[in-house]
Amino acid sequence: MRKISEALRLFLDFLKLGCFTFGGGWGIVAQMQRIYVEEKKSLTEEELIDLTSVARSLPGTMIGNVAMLFGYRMLGILGGFVCVLGIIMPPLLMLSIIALFYTAFRDNAWIDAAMSGVRAAVVPIIISAAVGMVKGSFKYSPCILVMLLTLGLYLFLHMSCIYLVLIGAVSGILITEVYERRGENK
Repeated sequence: MRKISEALRLFLDFLKLGCFTFGGGWGIVAQMQRIYVEEKKSLTEEELIDLTSVARSLPGTMIGNVAMLFGYRMLGILGGFVCVLGIIMPPLLMLSIIALFYTAFRDNAWIDAAMSGVRAAVVPIIISAAVGMVKGSFKYSPCILVMLLTLGLYLFLHMSCIYLVLIGAVSGILITEVYERRGENK
């Protein structure tokens, strides 16, 4: 019975996230950070970053993957299923309605104006998620150099994200090994 009530709580949490979080996956990650890292303390900043990193590396939508990984971490397969179901139900319903009335929405000045406001309001939400993730991303100071290197490779040499992730993984292993051998935590 406890497992069912936990699953229901997760479903309702993710249903609420799906209803009231705009800005795509990063907006939802920002809300998850607030709820599960800061308020409920059921995740650390590093764990959320790890979930997000793995989710971005997998096929499919990032937030669907984050929901599955988080739910699985909390409650196994049932948790993953209810989190994904909760997160996709609101947008699925909204998109179905929009698809039915697309021609009426497409040329409506009020809808266009409202969406301009929503886009403007979403930017600070996404920025807050990025700032929060930066805080937990650099366990060791050389990680900042890895970030700058991969940013440069991406922006100026248009290197594939696959190679950037591999560079990050290898660098992380080497940096951690050096710091742990020296007996330093940070």
